[in-house]
Amino acid sequence: MRVGIIGLGYRLAYLARVFSAARDDFEIVGYVDPAPAGLPYTQEHGVSVGKAYGSLEALIDEGNLDLLMVGSPNHLHLEHIRIGLERGMKIFAEKPVVTSVEETMALAELIAQYGSDNVMVGLVLRYAPLYVDLRKAQAEGKIGDIAAIEASETIPPYHGAFFMRDWRRYAKYAGGFMLEKCCHDLDLYNGVMGCRPHYVSSFGGRRSFVPKNAPQGAGANDLEVYHRKPSGWESTENVFDSDGDIIDFQTAMVQYENGAALTFHTNLNVPDDFRRFAVIGAKGMAEGDFVRNYFKVTDSRTSERLEDKTYQASDLSAHYGADEQMAEDILKHMIEGAPLPVSVVDALEAGLLALSIDEAMKTRSVVDMAPIWQRFDAALGRAS
Repeated sequence: MRVGIIGLGYRLAYLARVFSAARDDFEIVGYVDPAPAGLPYTQEHGVSVGKAYGSLEALIDEGNLDLLMVGSPNHLHLEHIRIGLERGMKIFAEKPVVTSVEETMALAELIAQYGSDNVMVGLVLRYAPLYVDLRKAQAEGKIGDIAAIEASETIPPYHGAFFMRDWRRYAKYAGGFMLEKCCHDLDLYNGVMGCRPHYVSSFGGRRSFVPKNAPQGAGANDLEVYHRKPSGWESTENVFDSDGDIIDFQTAMVQYENGAALTFHTNLNVPDDFRRFAVIGAKGMAEGDFVRNYFKVTDSRTSERLEDKTYQASDLSAHYGADEQMAEDILKHMIEGAPLPVSVVDALEAGLLALSIDEAMKTRSVVDMAPIWQRFDAALGRAS
């Protein structure tokens, strides 16, 4: 399998290692990136990424590719996906797929033209054993009709500081923190709800990474925790006086078309971090934590513990055992046509929710998503 990469950053460098380990004939023939921040990682782990190409067109036209992997900064994804689709490529795109409502509609039109099966997405948490078990318990009727989900994604200080220093600190590149980082989680809970979000409200801002909270005294600017995670393109060393427009905390409330509700919270300065959920239904309650590696299901009528599991990820996995499974499933999908647990349409729907959450926060209003879904379906060529 011949593979090309555009955007050889840290994430795609890591995935190059994971995909290469999943299949012996996974061959990366080349990449396009004027400053490949992930190249030292691939060299350290003995992963060949082929030759450097000067343009995506040259990589596709000369590389005889079976798969194009898109890991460029988010705001460039649409153009790179467009070029790949126009040249008949199968594409794997990192999340978020695009950065705005307008880009979403443009990509939906491309999907209507070229087919959704030609774009796969890196919403890796859909492959996590914990989420697979949650969906299994739901399918077995252990939860029943869902009333509400309480969920969160928290980020430890070293990772929060990375966002303050990296290109992702700018919404014009990343699309905003809720989109950039939390689209994973929003996609998961969209999947559990089984229908689209309808009404959205949100509040947030920046309260931790602000000048008054900067460490004081000799060596304060060199505190290791705030510089532990390296950043690449457009990076800065400023953490508490970052020039970005990123938030460091945000809460959202979402009502779905079925009447059930989601409460979601994210925070970038949580030293004992967690990524947990409680799904509360008419028949039972499911709770779990991706960071703390547990899953429980409790019967509403008897209080009997129906599930009580813990998980152990491999040393290679960056996402609780999900990365290796994603690589295996995507490769099986390409070779055998096996189904995937998440589609590009799912990814775009999670993105539109994230963007609507940010709109609600900025305007201090309740956003009705019905008009967005009408536009989206029209762009996909679906009958209203």
